[in-house]
Amino acid sequence: MSTAHTQQFLRHVMVVGGTLGDWDDLGVKRWDQRVSELGAVAANAGATYLTLRAFEPGSRPSDSTGWERHVDGCHVIIDPNGDGRARFAQAMAAIPREEPINEATVSEMLYAPADYEPDLIVVLGEPTRLPPSLVWELAYGELVFRPMAWDELTKDHLVEAIADFAQRERRFGGLDDSDESVG
Repeated sequence: MSTAHTQQFLRHVMVVGGTLGDWDDLGVKRWDQRVSELGAVAANAGATYLTLRAFEPGSRPSDSTGWERHVDGCHVIIDPNGDGRARFAQAMAAIPREEPINEATVSEMLYAPADYEPDLIVVLGEPTRLPPSLVWELAYGELVFRPMAWDELTKDHLVEAIADFAQRERRFGGLDDSDESVG
């Protein structure tokens, strides 16, 4: 499947990896380079949003804060919140009282400033462990695991993950009609 075909489906890419201590170790210069390179790859694949999120908080104290940057038409969101339960509680508290609490309003608060949920979630680490930073995001996002540490991630790894994603047939939780084991 070509990248052009993927563009109509790949709107939001999320990369999840490292602890907040790992993020601090990266340093400002490497962060700038990483955001520029990964944002350009996501933009080239047609994504409007790229979210970088910590896998988990970790044990070291951190001063990491969220920030954003636009790269080649892609809105890159740096989200250091490694605790998905805390993020979910914050999202629920942020819903205005006059708004109904439903999937749409919760999603809006969880993904902001992104307008939609991630299509592709690249998880750095072993495929036997899901990140505690993801609670809501796992429902419909396609997972691609890369067994590597946060500081090893390069733009080529993201290109490979997007190519993997492009080969998939998304069913958004539905079953394949040809699956004979269902029924």
